[in-house]
Amino acid sequence: MKKGLTILLTLLLVLAMSSVAFAAKGKIGVAMPTQSLQRWNQDGANMKAQLEAVGYTVDLQYANNNVATQISQLENMILGGVDVLVIASIDGSALGTVLETAKLEGIPVIAYDRLIMETDAVTYYATFDNYMVGTIQGTYIRDALKLDTREEPAYMEFFGGSPDDNNARYFFGGAWDVIEPYIKSGKVIVPSGQTAFEQIATMNWDSANAQARMDNLIAAHYSAGQRLDAVLCSNDSTALGVTNSLKGAGFEKDNFPYITGQDCDIANVKNILAGYQSMSIFKDTRTLAAQVVKMVEAIMSGEEPEINNTTDYHNGVRIIPTYLCEPVFADINNYKELLIDSGYYTPDQLGL
Repeated sequence: MKKGLTILLTLLLVLAMSSVAFAAKGKIGVAMPTQSLQRWNQDGANMKAQLEAVGYTVDLQYANNNVATQISQLENMILGGVDVLVIASIDGSALGTVLETAKLEGIPVIAYDRLIMETDAVTYYATFDNYMVGTIQGTYIRDALKLDTREEPAYMEFFGGSPDDNNARYFFGGAWDVIEPYIKSGKVIVPSGQTAFEQIATMNWDSANAQARMDNLIAAHYSAGQRLDAVLCSNDSTALGVTNSLKGAGFEKDNFPYITGQDCDIANVKNILAGYQSMSIFKDTRTLAAQVVKMVEAIMSGEEPEINNTTDYHNGVRIIPTYLCEPVFADINNYKELLIDSGYYTPDQLGL
């Protein structure tokens, strides 16, 4: 009996020591903007799983797209003794004060997929090449409409992202640089005349906001059956709103415009399969999360993390050392290889 008790106590002691050792590797605060968009749920889950798999304790928080909530969450993470902060900001210009506290506490900050602006407290930035995202979208539209060889003009509209998200301007800028020469030459006509970012931005990347604007554009410019060849949407939530508006207005598959997107959300991939959306940029959140885990590991080991861009991402105070992952796009021709064969989605999730 005593021997059995001794063995049990020894096992409990070993487990307790293992638990302490596991927790002692460090605590990482992960701040995500919202759970209302599928991609941020995936980003947060991937980050937490990968950090925990290599031995970190993770404090993962979602802020429901409320800046004050995100600031409060960051304050609590700092008070809770996190060793590193990973932040996908809601408003990239609103975190200066709370991050100054992090800097004073010696807590490194990794801006995750959205550059945090106007502060020197940001240590590193990890993202996809967001200008390339727009370039791929614009190139897709260019090729789909055969703009280099067509003789009659093509008609299109633009839907950008949220004006408080610094990435939105990179997305639009990449697409605009591809399409603008064709607008100047008269090969592309924008009936609404809305081509400035401030005119085409969609607050909070909200599908309902995109749908309402598309409803207005249809009423003003397309209600008499005028042709619409393409709608360049910066992401899937805006594409979803545009698609819903067009379907509601009676656009059929045989006259549906080419529509771009980003994130490969399930609803949008289903629309691609159904013929209502043309493509979506695939930013594999597992890839970005894995890179951030590597950055955290390097920081916690007192080493410099891997960086591949030290010139392009100035946050208004200084250039932030950045790691860029490369985006690709999914369409009807390659979705199976990218999204199913890779294990990102199951066939059931896509209704197959």
